[in-house]
Amino acid sequence: MSHETQTNSSRSGAGPGDGLVRVGVVIFVIGAVATLVTVAPLFLGTEPFPPVAYGVCMLMGVGFLIAGAGVLRSIAAQRREARSSSE
Repeated sequence: MSHETQTNSSRSGAGPGDGLVRVGVVIFVIGAVATLVTVAPLFLGTEPFPPVAYGVCMLMGVGFLIAGAGVLRSIAAQRREARSSSE
């Protein structure tokens, strides 16, 4: 990777894995909101939501895994870059 390419990628701020982290955060937030919505009837004493709503809560874990994969991808790219620049 040339010095010019490294400079351009650091300026744009979008490294490898950044897209996965962003998508993972969005999915995590959707799952967190769904969790709050499905737990609310327990405190309000209303009718619970259908089981599908509880399935949407699983997006919280999926988002966490996607974001974690993005972080690992970013770490791997930084290690590869460090190895190639030290040679």
